[in-house]
Amino acid sequence: MSALRTGRSRHAHRSRDPRGVSLIELLVVLLAIGILAGIAVPAYRAQLLRTNRTEGRAALLALAVAQEKFYLECHRYAMELDPAQAPDCETQRLRFAPASERGRYQLEVTAADALGWSATATPDGPPQDADAPCQTLGLDSTGHRTAKDVANADSSLGCWSR
Repeated sequence: MSALRTGRSRHAHRSRDPRGVSLIELLVVLLAIGILAGIAVPAYRAQLLRTNRTEGRAALLALAVAQEKFYLECHRYAMELDPAQAPDCETQRLRFAPASERGRYQLEVTAADALGWSATATPDGPPQDADAPCQTLGLDSTGHRTAKDVANADSSLGCWSR
């Protein structure tokens, strides 16, 4: 009787009842979440790789400082990195870890003598080994910064500037 007084039928009253969600509404929401996740996840991974890349650059810069200290004592640069041994001018051994702080990069002195040195940092496992544009970071005694991608092409500007 109350439906007759208000002028509404029972059927009209039920269609406006917001108690449920239709299948189409649910699919639209899931599609929107999928699109956002498809955009956000790759962007997050790329940012994570760029952030971790700073560890490799910082390790090379710390090695540069250690090499200069070694040069002041030995009048030449060190060729070998060994965190357990004391610096040794005869064997050109420098007390320095061959891995970056969190172990994401391996350091290697590629050349060293009385005139200068050069070193590289390469990713050591996931996630950094997926950093295709910056597979090898390099630094030398003159401060020249280099980087190579997976195809061994120069990518110095992008890898050292961000």
